Amino acid sequence: MEAHQEILIEIVRMRMPFGKYKGQIIADLPISYLEWFQKKGFPTGKLGMMLSTVFEIKSNGLDEIIRGLKQRYA
Repeated sequence: MEAHQEILIEIVRMRMPFGKYKGQIIADLPISYLEWFQKKGFPTGKLGMMLSTVFEIKSNGLDEIIRGLKQRYA
């Protein structure tokens, strides 16, 4: 499995490890929280990549991608 596929699967499985939405599935984070990260800077590493991916999906109206991933992998 390629790295980008793993990231997409993990966004519907992994929970936010800290902050206001600690414990919430990353794919379910509100766009307002993701926008805040986008302005302040996403964390480094894999978590930042996951958050920025969800931000791009949601801000471009592609939520059906997340729904499909949830049905298949969550």
